[in-house]
Amino acid sequence: MRAGYYQEQLEGYKAFIPANLPPNPPIEMDNELVNLLSSADRSLGRLDGATSVLPNPDLFVAMYVRQEAVLSSQIEGTQSTLEDVLEFEIDEQGNEHPKDVQEVVNYINAMNYGLQRLNELPLCLRLIREIHQKLLDGVRGSDRSLGEFRKSQNWIGHEGCNLKTASFIPPPVAQMQQALDNLEKFIHYNKNLPVLIQCGLIHDQFETIHPFLDGNGRVGRLLITFLLCQKGILQRPLLYLSYYLKAHRQEYYDVLMNIRTNGDWEGWLKFFLQGVYEVSQTAQIPLKIF
Repeated sequence: MRAGYYQEQLEGYKAFIPANLPPNPPIEMDNELVNLLSSADRSLGRLDGATSVLPNPDLFVAMYVRQEAVLSSQIEGTQSTLEDVLEFEIDEQGNEHPKDVQEVVNYINAMNYGLQRLNELPLCLRLIREIHQKLLDGVRGSDRSLGEFRKSQNWIGHEGCNLKTASFIPPPVAQMQQALDNLEKFIHYNKNLPVLIQCGLIHDQFETIHPFLDGNGRVGRLLITFLLCQKGILQRPLLYLSYYLKAHRQEYYDVLMNIRTNGDWEGWLKFFLQGVYEVSQTAQIPLKIF
């Protein structure tokens, strides 16, 4: 298969073994994909340029990061709002706050930490582990190999499911490590594909590998922003897809699974680029107020 294959394990379940990036055969850049890429690129460029004329761009970005943290955490089941987060930051040691607000604050801290670390080292497996540690420190999942890649099999599915009833089973540990090594090489050395195409491929491959016992979705969404900043597409962290992914959650899961079952990278990339375009357009609206 183009994206990988299912391999039956001794325990009786089938785990997915992802193929190396870049895809082979290569991505088919048909007219629809080319047009979506062009629209997303232009919209992202306008968004990045618009922030440079703001009187206080850092304040705008800080609030934008917090809203993204709320939405990304809500995808994972938290109920905290932006108001909860702001109240927590003002009165951290005072009144009681929703229990899951710390998860949102951790997301903000992980984002800021990752962006700072990108000044010191490139995006790599080491940094991904550090981000994971910041993300889950002291919250749900912190007892599940914090800041370390998993050493046991995990699975994806409805609450309470097991290896027999899971909707998707990522690669076993040995193949997981091989896939991570290839992913890191792709991040570092691939220069032949447009950056947004690279981001889409890397996000899906990370989610398919699912290298942590918990927190994979949030780390995978953070990777998109880190990649765009590292590669110079964005000067500030202003593209966040959580709202789009939350609004189209079932389609998001479906297009990811379609890669694994049918090798349809192009379908996922079209969905991803449409999201980049829509989110970039929406993010420009409040900028016009300034």
